[in-house]
Amino acid sequence: MSRSSANKKARRERFQPLKRAVKVPVWADIGIRTSAALFLVFIVIMVHWWDRGGLVDAVDGEVSFLDVIYFTMISITTTGFGDIAPVSDRARLVEALIVTPIRVLVFVIFVGTAYNFVIKRSWEKFRMQRIQEQLDDHIVVLGYGISGSEAVGELIERGIDPHCIVVVDGSEARLEEAERLGCNVLVGDATRDETLKAVRIQRAQAVLVSAGRDDTSILIVLTVRHLAPKLHISVVVRADDNELLARQAGANNVINPVRFTGLLLAGSAKGAHIAEYLADLASVSGRVQLVEREITADECGKAIYELTTGGRGLRVYRDGKALGFWEDECQSLRKGDVVVEIIPTTDGEELGDAPGVEINPPMPSEIED
Repeated sequence: MSRSSANKKARRERFQPLKRAVKVPVWADIGIRTSAALFLVFIVIMVHWWDRGGLVDAVDGEVSFLDVIYFTMISITTTGFGDIAPVSDRARLVEALIVTPIRVLVFVIFVGTAYNFVIKRSWEKFRMQRIQEQLDDHIVVLGYGISGSEAVGELIERGIDPHCIVVVDGSEARLEEAERLGCNVLVGDATRDETLKAVRIQRAQAVLVSAGRDDTSILIVLTVRHLAPKLHISVVVRADDNELLARQAGANNVINPVRFTGLLLAGSAKGAHIAEYLADLASVSGRVQLVEREITADECGKAIYELTTGGRGLRVYRDGKALGFWEDECQSLRKGDVVVEIIPTTDGEELGDAPGVEINPPMPSEIED
């Protein structure tokens, strides 16, 4: 075997497939099923011992407790050697009305166990591996707490296919909700390389990090940046002094929910509708929506207020520099510029937020110094 083939085999052996969350651990599920089967067998043994007078042993004519256990097992398994048989009407009625239904239940338990732990789990593992192999340009959400779950819900509302979202969390209970939404889930530690490799982190389009603790989130950012140097990373931190650390770790966007809440509170002190409008902008379910995109070829050379979408351009990012709509550089868009604009949602179009005839901001020459 060549060295490259050996390396590929080693990578496959270390590969951690996606897996769905399970409500009951495997050992507990097996224990419950086994206990139920043994309890049913015990009931049959007690019924046969109680009705042993209706049984006949063809060998010695005496039915002992050991004979009852033996007869129960061959009855449950439908082996039926014929050396012990029910002869009285009551014994036959007991076999027909009590033992036979219990025999069916035991059979169902064993078949269900085989299906769940062999057929179903093997098929589920194969299916998840197929999904994993096809992951490309997907969104990875690391941490499914309050912020992570809200982010996933907003992504789905924005039209992202849930099958293009992979959620990683250490809690199986949390992942049940993400699984119900249709997302791919993986129970694992997002700070570990093998976990991130399992979700094809190198082929993702974006990563959202919300681990609940700033130190854990920053460690995750470092790990992700190490594996995917060009990947877009957004992270949630709650302490102001950790924002710089998160950026130094490699995060493209650092979101501080505490600071954003303060902005909303401060805005509400200056006006009754500022906080409402800011929240409206942040959500796709509002009347207006903030959109960031690269300008099209048709928009090159045009001013920021001449966007083909009809939206209101607010800012242009060019060569790492942010340009306001009032600045001269925004009056001639260039290839590669990224524009942030406000566009109306469906509700906004119906309620009058869609751009009308006079939507354009004044030209820079019209703005007074």
